[in-house]
Amino acid sequence: MRSAQAFWIVGLIGLLGLVRWVHGAGSPLMVPLTIIQSAPSKGAVCLDGSAPAYHFSPGFGSGVNNWIIDLEGGGWCNNRRTCQFRKTTRHGSSKYMEKQILFSGILSNKPDENPDFYNWNRARIRYCDGASFASEGYDQASGLYFRGQRIWSAAMEEMMSKGMRSANQVLLTGCSAGGLATILHCDQFQALFPGNTKVKCLADAGMFLDVADVSGGNSIRSFFQGTVDMLGVAKNLPGTCTSRMDATSCFFPENLVGNIQTPIFLLNSAYDVWQLQESLAPGKADPTGAWKNCRLDYKTCTSDQIQFLQGFRNKMVNVVQGFSVSRQNGVFLNSCFAHCQSGLQDTWYASNSPTLENKGIAKSVGDWYFDRAAVKAIDCAYPCDNTCHHVVM
Repeated sequence: MRSAQAFWIVGLIGLLGLVRWVHGAGSPLMVPLTIIQSAPSKGAVCLDGSAPAYHFSPGFGSGVNNWIIDLEGGGWCNNRRTCQFRKTTRHGSSKYMEKQILFSGILSNKPDENPDFYNWNRARIRYCDGASFASEGYDQASGLYFRGQRIWSAAMEEMMSKGMRSANQVLLTGCSAGGLATILHCDQFQALFPGNTKVKCLADAGMFLDVADVSGGNSIRSFFQGTVDMLGVAKNLPGTCTSRMDATSCFFPENLVGNIQTPIFLLNSAYDVWQLQESLAPGKADPTGAWKNCRLDYKTCTSDQIQFLQGFRNKMVNVVQGFSVSRQNGVFLNSCFAHCQSGLQDTWYASNSPTLENKGIAKSVGDWYFDRAAVKAIDCAYPCDNTCHHVVM
């Protein structure tokens, strides 16, 4: 089922991260699940009607008044069938969510793994609405609740009650569908705080592009249109976009990032493997299987296939370059076959982490957040970068 395929890459990457952690030094930080008990009374529920949830690790020392809010990713559903399937998984129901999860990378509590943010309050908001925390509606025939925007509000109220209301510095982040959610909610997040609170956003692997697939069709636009229409997303999209474009176009970050007022950092691969799998060369667009091997292992791609992927990179670079003109924004766009790089320890901060301009991801994000240096790092085209951690399925 496509709804399952939509987040399998993220799950595999997370599992690889846990394996590396277990075999690495130190003890992994496992953080328990907390149900937002007050949420259902506000209509803030997962697809199946269960209460939403989060994981929270408190700050300490100098970071006690600083907060990172991480919005979980995991694909989308786009019709009744895929949403019904999704509600039987952890991405549609808190009944199936893990009772504890690993906090690593940007959520690590160890200074040698996360030097700038290790002692901050860190929370991951679990994702269970199927539309990047932006849905609103109810499908009576199937008993599906589309309440992502309400989950966002309930989660923020919960964090405020835990002390975020008096935060000095805050960072909203998320990977994949959570990266898109970060882009959608960045200005809403800033609006929660007084003017003297430092508020910034980090979108990891959230730059989903509106591009043609290998058949000449547009698989990702068709999929996103189903999500927007089925899950009632249009009413929660930024008016700065919907006033000039259709709602589906306004679910694509390329049409949103230029109007975000809050400082935001885009961390992305120019050869995003999720988009290769699901947007550029999904099975329906590749009936002969010509792209099957390339989808699974970049080293098997033909010269023609690499040329097609270079066209995708070119559009990504164009979008990011326009966005990066704003002095307050930051960019780390590397030429890796990857997806989500802030949550894994070996890509976030390790001795062999990916680098651009002699600077790793964690240092780049930290320099940008704390205004130590401007970060507008855009890689040369594949295969020039030998620091990549390529994902091979």
